[in-house]
Amino acid sequence: MARGGYPGMGGNMNNMMKQMQKMQKKVEELQAELDTREVEASAGGGAVKVVCNGKKEIINIHIDESVVDPEDVEMLQDLVMAAANEAIRAAEDMVNREMGKITGGLNIPGM
Repeated sequence: MARGGYPGMGGNMNNMMKQMQKMQKKVEELQAELDTREVEASAGGGAVKVVCNGKKEIINIHIDESVVDPEDVEMLQDLVMAAANEAIRAAEDMVNREMGKITGGLNIPGM
């Protein structure tokens, strides 16, 4: 039997391990790039805009003065929440789409 496993598997396993290491390196590089990419979402016809990065962190919120009504704070809260949730979804979609290009749709935990 070949050392470390099954007969005839040595070369194939080495190649597979090298490919997995290359893929892991590409994933790490892409993750670092995605962490700096930004997506924007809005609510209320653009009255509230939220910018989120690839780490799914909200990095900017812009609220148009026209929707700041002390008599209707709930509407403003709803607009901010809707825009923030949409920005986070957009960031998740961006990360999944870009990672899928590298992993070929494989569901690899931790990647």
